[in-house]
Amino acid sequence: MKPPSFDTPSIVWFSNDLRLGDHRALTRAAARGPVVPLYIHDDSTPPMGGAAAWALHQALHALGADLAARGLPLVLRRGKALDILRDVIAATGARHVTWSRRYEPAVAARDADIASALREDGIETSTHSGFLLFEPESIRTGAGTMFKVYTPFSRACFAAPPPERPLPVPQNLRGVDGVKGDTLDALKLVPRTAQWPRGLAQAWDIGEAAAQDRLRDFTARALTGYTTDRDRPDIDGTSRLSPHLHIGTISPRQIWHAIMRHGGGEKYLQEILWRDFSWHLLTQIPDFITEPLQKSFARFPWRDDPAGLRAWQQGMTGYPIVDAGMRQLWQTGWMHNRVRMIAASFLVKDLLIDWRQGAAWFADTLVDADLGSNTASWQWVAGCGADAAPYFRIFNPTLQGAKFDPRGDYVRRFIPELARLDARYIHEPWKAPADMLARAGVQMGKTYPFPVLDHAHARQRALAALKFSKSEAGQPPESADLFD
Repeated sequence: MKPPSFDTPSIVWFSNDLRLGDHRALTRAAARGPVVPLYIHDDSTPPMGGAAAWALHQALHALGADLAARGLPLVLRRGKALDILRDVIAATGARHVTWSRRYEPAVAARDADIASALREDGIETSTHSGFLLFEPESIRTGAGTMFKVYTPFSRACFAAPPPERPLPVPQNLRGVDGVKGDTLDALKLVPRTAQWPRGLAQAWDIGEAAAQDRLRDFTARALTGYTTDRDRPDIDGTSRLSPHLHIGTISPRQIWHAIMRHGGGEKYLQEILWRDFSWHLLTQIPDFITEPLQKSFARFPWRDDPAGLRAWQQGMTGYPIVDAGMRQLWQTGWMHNRVRMIAASFLVKDLLIDWRQGAAWFADTLVDADLGSNTASWQWVAGCGADAAPYFRIFNPTLQGAKFDPRGDYVRRFIPELARLDARYIHEPWKAPADMLARAGVQMGKTYPFPVLDHAHARQRALAALKFSKSEAGQPPESADLFD
């Protein structure tokens, strides 16, 4: 292969790294010469959910503006990635293509094929880390195998050399004029549902500058109280950086070192490491997205319950903490992490609906629909994943609501029909006295639904289902009537 001239352009292929700071591929390309920033919307790869696609649109708009301010146009194209790369190479004379490493199995396979094809064309390629703190092959057990339990994984990460310091925005950026691209609207990323994008826009400001603002606000205001406040959905105690991490408007290295500078943030960094752990599992277990890691769950008697699934999706289960979370998800594209666990437990353990249906709904409605974290977290709640919660740990939605939303402020925010109800009954309105319901304007079964099931009965049904899935004979236990 003929060595490329450092006067020829390099193509920086953006994907999950829509920022200028701490971008190794961009920094390397800028040091070589002119840069062609390129984003390709490849329809041949698995599609992203509607909320994440909306966030992608906003991030590309912000990235385009940031590049334009430095004299570089962001080239947007839609189609097969290899065909477009070859087209842009021919148009610019580029001899080098560089990008950040992707980890989704289908995308990683595509990228490997593209790198091989471009090298056969005589084009130099390079890939760089930046989406994770630690590469999947870098954190291993003493025996050299992958970790399947989170706690020793996180200990190994803290004991390892720390992630490299984030890189600044390159100061020597030079662009290439005259490269044809599509308009941002032509990528058709924004969902057609008229009201949904408006709700997302009210909740989020997506872009590199917004991500850095959020990080500064979190470290200055909420980091010291994170350990206790993170479980309270009624207060702003979390970082809300997950959409920015997912879309790449901030890097995990930037977060890690910012937290370290402030001190006292190990509990928060453990959450960032859970994200790494999830992706490590996904890259090394081929069927992790679709199959339970604990193989005994292959026989679990999931129920086909379209009405129950619909009530859960719409926030109409009759359990306020679950419904508030599901409505927050639909209205804002995000749900508080504690409530995610409660809502997920309700789906898989109270309703006995397959965790994969819940994961699919979250993938479509979350602006932070991270494939690794979404898969690992749903398997954790279901009790069938790595380091999973014991299946017999079944969240009581009423007690969880009373513990983590004691005044009912979170419920009132997202379930306005219960806003005037006394805090004593906000998490179990079906028990409120009739006169209290009347004063609050609540008509059970009309303005707000009765519970779709009895939690105590559902808990027993879930335990019976677990016993059945683990039984060697494959016959339903005596309590199999609970499955009905």
